[in-house]
Amino acid sequence: MRRLEVVATLLILSPIAASALGAQSPSGTLRGRLTDAGRVSQAVIEVRVELLGTNFQTRTDSTGKWTFPGVPAATYTVVITPANWLALRRVVTVRAGEVVDVSFELPRAPVRLAALVATATRPLHVIGHLPDVRDNVIYAGKKSEVITLDSLHANLAQDVERQILGRIPGANFSETAGAGFPSNGVGFRGLNPTQSVEMNTRQNGVNIAADLFGYPETYYTPPSEALDRIEVVRGAGSLAFGPQFGGTINYVVRQGALATRPSLSANLTSGNFGLLNAFSAVAGGTARSTYYAFVDYRDQGGWRPNSDFRQVTAYGSATLHASERLTLGFDYTLFRNRIHMPGGLSDAEFAKNPRQSFRARNWLASPWNIFATRLRYQFSPTTSWETVLSYLAGDRHLVWRSEGGGPQALDTVDPATGAFVPREVERETFHNGTIESRLRFEHSWFGRPSTTAVGVRLGLNHMQRFEGGPGSTGADFDMSLYGGTWERALRFETTNTAAFVESLVHVSDRFSITPGARVEYVRSSAAGYTDVTSSFAPRSLGYPLFGLGVAYITSSATALYANVSQAYRPVLYSALTPFGSIARVDSSLHSARGFNADLGWRGTIGNRLKLDLSAFYLHYGDRIGSRTLNDGVGGTILETANIGNSTHTGVEAYLEFDPPGLTGIDLFTSFAYVDAHYTSGVFGGNRVEQAPRVVDRNGVTYSRGRVATTAQLSYTSGSYGDANNSMAPTGNAAAGFVPAYTVLDLSGQFQLDRTTMLSLGINNLANTRYFTKRTDEYPGPGILPGMGRSVYLTIGSRF
Repeated sequence: MRRLEVVATLLILSPIAASALGAQSPSGTLRGRLTDAGRVSQAVIEVRVELLGTNFQTRTDSTGKWTFPGVPAATYTVVITPANWLALRRVVTVRAGEVVDVSFELPRAPVRLAALVATATRPLHVIGHLPDVRDNVIYAGKKSEVITLDSLHANLAQDVERQILGRIPGANFSETAGAGFPSNGVGFRGLNPTQSVEMNTRQNGVNIAADLFGYPETYYTPPSEALDRIEVVRGAGSLAFGPQFGGTINYVVRQGALATRPSLSANLTSGNFGLLNAFSAVAGGTARSTYYAFVDYRDQGGWRPNSDFRQVTAYGSATLHASERLTLGFDYTLFRNRIHMPGGLSDAEFAKNPRQSFRARNWLASPWNIFATRLRYQFSPTTSWETVLSYLAGDRHLVWRSEGGGPQALDTVDPATGAFVPREVERETFHNGTIESRLRFEHSWFGRPSTTAVGVRLGLNHMQRFEGGPGSTGADFDMSLYGGTWERALRFETTNTAAFVESLVHVSDRFSITPGARVEYVRSSAAGYTDVTSSFAPRSLGYPLFGLGVAYITSSATALYANVSQAYRPVLYSALTPFGSIARVDSSLHSARGFNADLGWRGTIGNRLKLDLSAFYLHYGDRIGSRTLNDGVGGTILETANIGNSTHTGVEAYLEFDPPGLTGIDLFTSFAYVDAHYTSGVFGGNRVEQAPRVVDRNGVTYSRGRVATTAQLSYTSGSYGDANNSMAPTGNAAAGFVPAYTVLDLSGQFQLDRTTMLSLGINNLANTRYFTKRTDEYPGPGILPGMGRSVYLTIGSRF
């Protein structure tokens, strides 16, 4: 209640404080329209518009119009960048209290130009932040980052996250590629990075995790070569996108452009340990429609024995601009894989040789299908509506020599039978249907320009889990049952409804506030049988969430931002179903609740320095975990319950600098310090597990003419593998210390000609021995080593 009172007080006092600033810095409004006289529908939509060297950026709406309210009086350069056209520029002067109209028109026909060789004087900035409003979502006052893939020199063919997402301060990765499980995870601010379980993971705005409310593990992410950008919103994204303390990460796939011929692209990558990756895509559009499709095939023998895998990803999208107001879209994603898992290692085994494997019979597959349909309608230049209907059908099944006995229990032939012990089979299926609808409208609030976004969400999730199936004694990829049935069979269902509203109010020309609220209702039920019980009580939970963001423009290119937003994490399915006769669930078990707070300053200074400096505070209340209790008859029982609170405080900094006099050189640093520890409960005073205090990445990029290269040094400090903060390793290696490590990566590109490019890189140049995770389950148990040095070469063509 105390935290709700604080938030309510801020909501009341912020307009009062803001009004005191209302007289500052005279400003005006800049607006315009982009048209194409050669098309039936003259409006040119979804084209980027920006004021050069400032934070003002947007896209043209369904009528080709755009608006920048509250622009400080000064002279600016408006830059509009239509697809397949040269950028359009115009110098304008904004005067206090005036509205300036600027119109742009594309030529009626393309003009043939003489051949031109352009030399970049400085590299493109890779990282930015989201505009105040995009796609009917308000981002003003929130900490956000956007990674632009075309400006990034990194290993896209293998999706090396520390290179792709490494510039986002504090990004901590769970690297399991060395264990034959390529779906690495990411976490921020001391939260669990395993398969991104603390994140709201999306593709084109659609949830792609297995089950957001009951099983939020991510088994699929799109190949980086297909991405336009990656958007990250920290904990403040809970109001617009739903619960998760870690925030939202959205992978945005490329799109076609209107009125363009088909363009083809193809990349072929080869590397150490049998790496082969083949990516091909096609994009284009007519006067009223666009399309984009890709196919990606990846195969690798593996850094360790028994860690080979292969996977294929296919995607297709089509968008129809039925009129100036109505847009319809559809996309489908197919993902298929087969993964050989070499198992984990004990501490002694890792120290001796991190590349060895003692599991040859462990396999996993996670076929994934995602369907999405979008409808957008522009009621007027100030009001737009979007509804997204999505359906996910996924499956995760594995056959393995189970974790019993830990990594030191060798998987060997039984002398009595002359065969291996039977393996265990597990299978989970996921069917999730979701509809999200958002309405955005521009209006006036006490005479000041404002934007309000409201929305609703309905989700129906269905999961089936089968465990303990008797598998074969063989070593191949065989998911069949032999001589019996499942030891445990469960069916979970979750219904989620939510309504939310946020409003961006420009209290003055420089100062804005964004109050918001969200109401969540979740009902979870389970049916089936385990080795304990076959009766499960459904759980219904309802939560209101509140938040407040503020922003203050300190100059034409810098701004302060602050945000306080509540979040919660639902009770997962695993907590509803205890396994074993000495386990139970606390009858008062409830969701974890808390909030995120941010305060920062971001923007550019001059033409050479880009920065984002911030501090944060995260309160994670009533965390869910296990505790040991007396059973009343002289024994003990393991109970799943709310075990205590944790706080996470720290600073995050991103700096990108182009030194004067050094043409083409770009220096960057991405730094985070996190103090995450338990403040109550049985682990009170201990550090939170899998929460390194320091994540520091530094690098240099050189780009001139046809050559571009990046060197990045990544340091991650030590952390604990368990909440007990065990230093000495346990028998199964699931608990113990995770030592600090430093990894150096190199990547480069060379443009052979107008259509062909070579990319070359070395991952982990120093061949550092390290690991990021200990686990007591698949793909372990034990230590999961990070991959050693590897080299890759890519040749890419565009037609």
